[in-house]
Amino acid sequence: MTSNVTRKPSLLWFDRTHDHSTSELITQFEHACDCKLAKESVFSSQMQADMICIHFDRPDTPGLRMLLETKRSAPAIPITMFTVQHSEELAVWAMRSCVWEYLVLPLSVSEKNRYLAAVAQLHKLRQHVKDQRKTLQIDHSPTLPGSIRMTPGHQKHQALSNVLLYIDQHFRDSIDQKELAQRCGMTAFRFSRLFKEAYGLGFTDYILNKRMNFAKELLDNSQMPITSIGYEAGFKDPSYFARAFKQFANCTPSEYRLMRQREVPVVAEPMQDTATIEMLDNLVQSLGG
Repeated sequence: MTSNVTRKPSLLWFDRTHDHSTSELITQFEHACDCKLAKESVFSSQMQADMICIHFDRPDTPGLRMLLETKRSAPAIPITMFTVQHSEELAVWAMRSCVWEYLVLPLSVSEKNRYLAAVAQLHKLRQHVKDQRKTLQIDHSPTLPGSIRMTPGHQKHQALSNVLLYIDQHFRDSIDQKELAQRCGMTAFRFSRLFKEAYGLGFTDYILNKRMNFAKELLDNSQMPITSIGYEAGFKDPSYFARAFKQFANCTPSEYRLMRQREVPVVAEPMQDTATIEMLDNLVQSLGG
């Protein structure tokens, strides 16, 4: 009998492609994960998984809207977005929508192995919820989008990519932005400007976003005290952690945990439905859809 510790990570797949090619994509992950293709077109509360995977060939407004609705319905389950059609605008939208991973197909062997290693780490974190002192850092550092790699400024962005792994490994520590800028051969001002240009978020916001998502994972998957979670996520001041979390999630850490225990979705303040549709339509139009 297979124990929970040795069970493979579970991936729940949604097919949003026009040629229904997700089954073919799934075969690349079946050796390392338990993969299930959802029969329904939307997420329901009965569905359980370590990761939700949404596969697009050419993203359209209904598909992107479905991703947002899934995120709101299951805020504790991370989402991976697979897409063939890619742009910087789409990558920035995915990051701002708190997509856990954004992958452009076809995947290289190294990129697929990096992703599977990150999913395995996430699975271990969920399996060790009883050990309050054990926290695993999940490394899913992205490579630069293809549209950036093809720009004349590739070398500048590649320099940022080289320090991104360090940032993702040490976001819970104090990181000196000036030191990172020196590593890239840039001034702090130039580093800050190019970082926001490449990743859609300022350096400070990027780190804060990672700390908050890490704190939410601990709130979802452990019974650690709120103060300890704040320290684990990199906040030295518990009161600042509480204020920052409330601004990030529209509730305090305690309220978030309580609502998650009651299985009440915790979502950021939603935009008006018409505004959401208009925003997604504009994004799809920018992709040439």
